[in-house]
Amino acid sequence: MVILDVTVINVAVPVVGRDLSASLTGVQWVTDGYTLVLAGFLLTGGALGDRLGNRRVFCAGVAVFTAASAACALAPDAAFLVAARLVEGLGAALIVPGSLALLQQSYPEPAARSRAFGLWGSMAGIAASAGPLLGGALVSTVGWRWVFLVNLPVGAACLALTLRHVAPSPRRSDRALDWPAQCAVVAAVALLTASLNEAGRRGWTDPAVLAGLGLAVLAAVAFAVRERLARSPALPPALLRARATSGGAAIGLLFNFAFYGMVFTASLEFQRGRGYSAFETGLALFPAVATTMFASVLSGRLARRTGDRPLVVTGMLVAALGLAGWAAAGPDPGYALLVVPMMAAGFGTSFALTGTTTTVMGAVPAAYAGTASALFNTARQIGSATGVALGGSLLASAADPSAGLRVSMAVGAAAYVTAAALARRCVPKR
Repeated sequence: MVILDVTVINVAVPVVGRDLSASLTGVQWVTDGYTLVLAGFLLTGGALGDRLGNRRVFCAGVAVFTAASAACALAPDAAFLVAARLVEGLGAALIVPGSLALLQQSYPEPAARSRAFGLWGSMAGIAASAGPLLGGALVSTVGWRWVFLVNLPVGAACLALTLRHVAPSPRRSDRALDWPAQCAVVAAVALLTASLNEAGRRGWTDPAVLAGLGLAVLAAVAFAVRERLARSPALPPALLRARATSGGAAIGLLFNFAFYGMVFTASLEFQRGRGYSAFETGLALFPAVATTMFASVLSGRLARRTGDRPLVVTGMLVAALGLAGWAAAGPDPGYALLVVPMMAAGFGTSFALTGTTTTVMGAVPAAYAGTASALFNTARQIGSATGVALGGSLLASAADPSAGLRVSMAVGAAAYVTAAALARRCVPKR
């Protein structure tokens, strides 16, 4: 439900704007406010989980997210909805790091853990890609408020099942929270994400975009300086120096950059270039969704035999071939020619996600499981924002939209190839 809320709202936003008489800025914040808070507070959520216990923080996040979803559904005006979305993003930032840490805790045996991570990855891929389809179906039948109401039974079931079946997590009272460092990283990630989002609308040379990027760099420098001085750093240097951890985070950034850039530009192509409705666009993207669950489960089962490196490299190369095929398909290819490239991108990304997740989570001690999960997912969020922003800029700046689309797909293919090269160096064979 956390990942679904990133994409499902995109289809509902125009209807929300009309129903609540929201300005363009207000409508943008309905979408971007959630993403900014989620990306900015992931590391804080991971650090809190390591200190207070991942199950406790995860359950708190589910409760906050579910309550905020109810507030979104009942919003009387745009300002209230934006505020509720910000709180919803905070709940999501507490949920995501804890979810991987709890899987690592619950499945200590490597083979079972790989299968669990595979299922986690498949659910994330399906939620992200199915968002436009589900959003279109709900908006066109029962109304936009049900986009948020569907989270209530899911959140309640998740909370009950976690409390019943997941053992309490140990509390690490020795893990002090370095609040200056946490504030610096929140500022850096939020400013970077906001700047990338605005770059897709305003252009990369807009003064506001350049100022935001400059401030993000300053915040990142402040974070690095604080980490060198802190007795208990939020991101220990040894964790960042580990090739598996830093390399895995970079791979996650690259494949999210390519995949979400593809989903965004393809959505625009189907709706603006081909005249599809929101629901028809969701159906058109469904081939990419259909392969994600199969690929993640398959890679989780194969990891015990092959190790993670072959799976990550293979997945990235398959996805690269898919986007390269779209780029080479010509200026106005028929939809039938795009089905295989979309399936290849969805399959390859999900096939590599399990091994990359296992690599990052397996490279750190249990005391830093939440922090490692937060680092990995923060990198992925930055990759998604960058891919969407660059894809939007290429489409907006190209004289021929189809040429901009093909360039965007070619850039995504290059990102997948770069991720495959990184995997050969950073992902262990076993």
